[in-house]
Amino acid sequence: MAVVGSVNLDLVARLPRLPAAGETLTATAFDRVPGGKGANQALAARRLGAQVRLVAAVGDDALADEALALLRTDGVDTSAVTRHAGTATGLAMIEVDDTGETTIVVVPAANSKLRVEPGQVAGADAVLTVLEVPDEAVSAAAAGAGGFFAVNAAPARPIPPDALARADLVVVNRAEYAMVPGLAGARLVAVTLGAEGAVLLRGGQELCRARPPAVRAVDGTAAGDAFTAALVLGLAGGPSAPDALGSACAAGALTASRAGAQPSLPTAAEVAELVRR
Repeated sequence: MAVVGSVNLDLVARLPRLPAAGETLTATAFDRVPGGKGANQALAARRLGAQVRLVAAVGDDALADEALALLRTDGVDTSAVTRHAGTATGLAMIEVDDTGETTIVVVPAANSKLRVEPGQVAGADAVLTVLEVPDEAVSAAAAGAGGFFAVNAAPARPIPPDALARADLVVVNRAEYAMVPGLAGARLVAVTLGAEGAVLLRGGQELCRARPPAVRAVDGTAAGDAFTAALVLGLAGGPSAPDALGSACAAGALTASRAGAQPSLPTAAEVAELVRR
């Protein structure tokens, strides 16, 4: 599997509740955690058992190694991650409240400089990309994909027409579904619904839906990334759509029950155990 996407270092503050506009609150804890939707989804797929190559960009600063640390530890192929001189590594500033709700502000930095050659993803059985990178990178990922091709349309904006036409799957949350044009014509669209689970649409019509197992929400930061990686692997690997969607919901739920983005991503065995309960 190849993932074309972003790499960030997440600066995470925990608070009893999220602040209102103009309000200042005191955090109860602070952490620095590797993140970025591309990196999160690459690591999620790796922990679920896939061989994964990440195509991404980082800066030439000290944050780059920190942001890539867990990917390297878990065996994600980072040979296609390029360093850009004079550029900072991407950052995300994240607030998490006691119910697991989050607000996130992303500083793209090096992610905005990502350039992709179609050959970097050629031969992968599945290619997954996100919208935290330039449209040109998304289009190149689509052009190079020879197998299953998926787009996680986050943050919400129009998907390049060539990538949308090529996509076997588009993943969005409920708000993004209303904001991204052209999804009614997509082959498959997965819409995540938070605690209500997710629904899979084919040609705008419901194909199936699934609810996540009950968990105590701690931090929802990377839950959507775990869901997306699990669903892509499930649909590309041949299980039925309802089974793939159910497993993806379980992966997202497990992630939301733990703190941090990448540290919270589950293994295949953990997802299978939760599904069996």
